[in-house]
Amino acid sequence: MKDRSATGCRALSDLRDLLGRAHVLTDGATDPFARDWTGKWRADPLAVLRPATTQEVAEIVRIAARHDLSVVPVGGNTGLVGGTANTGALMVSLERMSAIREVRPEAGVMIVEAGAILSDLHAAAAAHDLVFPLTFGARGSARVGGFLSTNAGGSNVVRYGSTRGLVLGLEVVLADGRVLDLMSELRKDNSGYDLRDLFIGAEGTLGLITAAVLRLLPAPHHHATALAAIRDLPAALSLLRRLQSATDGAVEAFEYMPRTYMRALAHHRPDLRQPFAIHDHTVMIDLGGLSRPLVDTLEEVLSEAVEAGEVHDATIAQNETQRARIWEMREAAAEITFKRLPIVDNDVALPLDGVAAFIDRMHERLAAIDPAAETLIVAHLGDGNVHLTVYPDDGCRLEDIREMVEDVTVGLGGSISAEHGIGLSKLSTMTRRKDPVALDVMRAIKMALDPQDRMNPGKVVPKA
Repeated sequence: MKDRSATGCRALSDLRDLLGRAHVLTDGATDPFARDWTGKWRADPLAVLRPATTQEVAEIVRIAARHDLSVVPVGGNTGLVGGTANTGALMVSLERMSAIREVRPEAGVMIVEAGAILSDLHAAAAAHDLVFPLTFGARGSARVGGFLSTNAGGSNVVRYGSTRGLVLGLEVVLADGRVLDLMSELRKDNSGYDLRDLFIGAEGTLGLITAAVLRLLPAPHHHATALAAIRDLPAALSLLRRLQSATDGAVEAFEYMPRTYMRALAHHRPDLRQPFAIHDHTVMIDLGGLSRPLVDTLEEVLSEAVEAGEVHDATIAQNETQRARIWEMREAAAEITFKRLPIVDNDVALPLDGVAAFIDRMHERLAAIDPAAETLIVAHLGDGNVHLTVYPDDGCRLEDIREMVEDVTVGLGGSISAEHGIGLSKLSTMTRRKDPVALDVMRAIKMALDPQDRMNPGKVVPKA
């Protein structure tokens, strides 16, 4: 229930005095924030607040403290793990704090506010022949604060790394309303603990990110993009190694799409015409070059793989329209995944040579738990990140399935979370699988920075 007590009313009055009535959304005006993109997780906030400055964010946190209210940040609301779910909290949307304050090409940095949209960062960087290389399907709505708070990965991790490696500095509002200025533009700074990395991936549980200094890199002038039907996953990894060697590490994306995914794609997105028959294993390849075209190299490596029997069929994009269509085939994954509920969604990371074993062992053990269950898999194969969705036939076995996936993942030296975060959906997994000492350290950090458990409570770190 929303807090309609005298305390809640006084808090709303203080917030309206601070932000103006138009930027304190209540009742029906909060409906756009009441569910996340997946439809699985709900929010019933006391209010949604739309500050315009860091100082307003800081004062919101101080007002929340006075009235004993929780604070939950929300960006584009495209998360997949329940990171914004709440009841009676103050949701803070930074959509009005969307400025790209500065692009400094010579320094290779971009200074942005946390409400800036990822696709706008791409456009601003491109205007200077640079690139902010983080990319994923929700780039048209995902905001800086959100993708920093989940340490998002995306399709280009194989070349550029995940979000944490693309951030030089942060500005964060802490649980007591103080503003922590970590807006460094330095590539090297060894002056004590790396506080910046505490907040990246913390999902707003330690503080509210309001601005960032991001790294920019030279923009590739040439791309070569292909779909290839592969004999099996070992052959795919062999192809990846040869491409990396032949292009001096120019592989930007290497995405795995097995038969079940390509069938679902054909069913749900017939407009994305597939260029060849559906095979057991398909990969999407994207190369990016600064100084030389890569199409000839890609064609040569693929031809050699065909002769070796490792590639059964392939098509190379001949123009930007075809390239965009190939990318859309992969980026339709989230849309397709959530066409059915309930699901057991998994976002695991594995050693590259453990992906095939993971898929085989998981299917073998799934058949023993729920023989009629179905799966949908896509993977960032270049960095070992597998997105596994299980559609159970037996709705009572969801947690059993989740535990089985954990067993297989951990048994192969993997991690139960690669890029989507923890939120609410993986709390039980954290309890079972995270090192107990690591959990104790996380709880100690949370207690030190947020002793009242005010900042996005109940997420990421399970209770002792």
